[in-house]
Amino acid sequence: MTAHLRAMDGADQLHGSTVLDSLPYYDNDLEQYPILREKVEKELAREPKPPQSLHPLVPPPYELFKNNPMLAAELARVEAHQPLPPLDTIRYQLPAPTTTPGTDDEWQAALRNAHAQLEHQRIRHTNLALLQSYGANAWRIHNYRLEEAAKQAEKTLEELKEKTVELNRERKNMQTVYGAQLTALETKWTELLSSILQVEMANVALDAEVSRIHKREAELEHM
Repeated sequence: MTAHLRAMDGADQLHGSTVLDSLPYYDNDLEQYPILREKVEKELAREPKPPQSLHPLVPPPYELFKNNPMLAAELARVEAHQPLPPLDTIRYQLPAPTTTPGTDDEWQAALRNAHAQLEHQRIRHTNLALLQSYGANAWRIHNYRLEEAAKQAEKTLEELKEKTVELNRERKNMQTVYGAQLTALETKWTELLSSILQVEMANVALDAEVSRIHKREAELEHM
């Protein structure tokens, strides 16, 4: 069998379509006949480029942090590989009024800043106390969930790999069986075609012999 890549006739051609089938696990024509590979490559080069647009079933790209401009800006900074902006240390300072002795508004602003710093330190102390009490267990639970998620993902991946291997194995076995059947059928077809040609050649020879006998018979009658 020179190739299992062939056009199916019959009903498909009546509808103006051509069905191409192949047995990639069984066909080895490209290895046996290098010229076929060149023809295939030339044919592929003439094929139109695949469309750049995505398939209609592919969902559109999801826009992250659409409703959170701050996180969106931070994501854009990370994607651009830009460094973090320097920390604003002014908010942690207690500047005094710039004038002496200072106006009431300047002292009020300094007082509000001091109250804000004290509140920040109080909240920070509370958070550190909570972290000291519950942080270790929360971190362990978080790590446990991550490990379970990783194990589940690895299990799913292994199952998909096994299904892929099994599917390829079934395809190879099926194509090997069908390829052998097609080879046997084509060999039988070739033998039958050769037999038909031999019969036709024998018929031609018999027709010539019959004509010669009739001609000889006619000559004998006129003698």
